Amino acid sequence: MVWRSILLFVVAAVAEIGGAWLVWQGVREHRGWLWAGLGVIALGVYGFVATMQPDAHFGRILAAYGGVFVAGSLLWGTALDGFRPDRWDVIGAVICIIGVAVIMYAPRDA
Repeated sequence: MVWRSILLFVVAAVAEIGGAWLVWQGVREHRGWLWAGLGVIALGVYGFVATMQPDAHFGRILAAYGGVFVAGSLLWGTALDGFRPDRWDVIGAVICIIGVAVIMYAPRDA
């Protein structure tokens, strides 16, 4: 169940960050409305992927996903946009991922 959840977070991150990046490219980098439109579609896909998480609590899923988004955005920027995170970016991303693990996977009373 944890591995499925992690996979869903990764897919959601690719859809949301990729979608936002495509909109950015379409508008800010003047690549055109096709890029922006594909970004909007990818953002919609993100919304559906998030609903597939096994936990039933919207607030928990979105709060945890915020940490995934922070770390994933830094990775995306590094891989596709020439961004080079400094040590503070990396430390912040690690803190966020630890937060995701606590929010999503800490043992809870039923």
